Amino acid sequence: MPRSLLRWSALFMALSLSACDDAPRFTQAEPGEARSGGEATVRKSDQNAFSMPSANLSPTRRLDFSVGNSFFRSPWVIAPSTTTARDGLGPLFNTNGCQNCHIKDGRGHPPTPDSDNAVSMLVRLSIPNEPAYAKVIEQMGIVPEPVYGGQFQDMAVPGVAPEGKVRVEYEPLTLRFKDGSEVELRKPKLQITQLGYGPMHPDTRFSARVAPPMIGLGLLEAIPEAAILANAQAQAKANNGIAGRPNRVWDDAQQKTVLGRFGWKAGQPNLNQQNVHAFSGDMGLTTRLRPFDDCTDAQTACKQAPNGNGPDGEPEVSDNILRLVLFYSRNLGVPARRDVGSPQVLAGKNLFYQAGCQSCHTPQFTTAADAAELELANQVIRPYSDLLLHDMGEGLADNRSEFQAGGRDWRTPPLWGIGLTQTVSGHTQFLHDGRARNLLEAVLWHGGEAQAAQQQVLSFNAEQRAALLAFLNSL
Repeated sequence: MPRSLLRWSALFMALSLSACDDAPRFTQAEPGEARSGGEATVRKSDQNAFSMPSANLSPTRRLDFSVGNSFFRSPWVIAPSTTTARDGLGPLFNTNGCQNCHIKDGRGHPPTPDSDNAVSMLVRLSIPNEPAYAKVIEQMGIVPEPVYGGQFQDMAVPGVAPEGKVRVEYEPLTLRFKDGSEVELRKPKLQITQLGYGPMHPDTRFSARVAPPMIGLGLLEAIPEAAILANAQAQAKANNGIAGRPNRVWDDAQQKTVLGRFGWKAGQPNLNQQNVHAFSGDMGLTTRLRPFDDCTDAQTACKQAPNGNGPDGEPEVSDNILRLVLFYSRNLGVPARRDVGSPQVLAGKNLFYQAGCQSCHTPQFTTAADAAELELANQVIRPYSDLLLHDMGEGLADNRSEFQAGGRDWRTPPLWGIGLTQTVSGHTQFLHDGRARNLLEAVLWHGGEAQAAQQQVLSFNAEQRAALLAFLNSL
């Protein structure tokens, strides 16, 4: 037997002796495991891997995907302009195009020290909840900062002052593995400077958020609500310290509270509303659901600036453009996994389960038969997320609530495609604010409900850590 296989056989034996009795032990790939998005799975693994249409889209449907792609990629311009289909940018904004944040439909990153603007990382703002703001809290999930609103915008059109500058500094934090080796984490310290509209409320809460990948969003939207709630109930019944909770958020179209599933704290109920709020907050663009510019009463120049609304009241983002962008964002395919049957990846998968990571990163769902798009229906998918909120500990806390999410709560992010981050986005910066410079650092930041899993990983030796990372990079 080759030496490499002997080594992995030994690791499998060690796992079988040390793993929890009820943890599964994988010795080969599961049927269909490589097809993370079911029949919608794409076979690209290069720099365009996150930008492909669902594999089961028909040629006719791919035309709509391509048109939606053009509106997602192309920049919007300041009004008034001869480019009437794409004018109305701002007055306050974070970027002039969706693709600038979701680079190649992938993951954003924090600003570098020499960056003029944060671009693919934004900062949410709010002040503490009070009973007087009950209606605002019901519909927005927060109480916005009175002068700067709910999102800090560091760019503006000519004649309007940007809200300020965003910078991030880091402090080192060292952790030690059981075998004596060390890893240095970096703890971010947000810097908000050059405020354009005076001081903020003294109790302002800040939350830095990098843009997440766009892949598989339509499939996540198609997971039945009952399946998500069943996971929450099963976790509560297990009574083992893992207690995922659904967020309940405001649906602008239905004018009622529903299940949240998108955003770092599951603060949006569906993809259309996620897109609408991104158009509004990130680019200052109006839609029929949000027909106003993102200006507060204190920002008079913002309120008085020209807009790109049509003479008949047509918003800057027309219903048709919004429909095409929605179709595009629903149908960005998930890349197939790689090396699912290799001994090292299987060893890492066993370690993933041994540490209990699958308790929150739920491997598999079946999408609903009545999914919004026929290609997304009845698909066996493997997102590795339960879409629930979990207390992740003080180390990751932003101390900012959002609907029913508390200051230590974060939605479990899907792991599918995570191993292609470097290939697609050109970096490996993970977690909600990009503080983790690689997957191992991301794992080691886990606390709260995931503290036991983090401690398990700290007990792994170098070979086990390499196996765990091989598994994560295969996703």
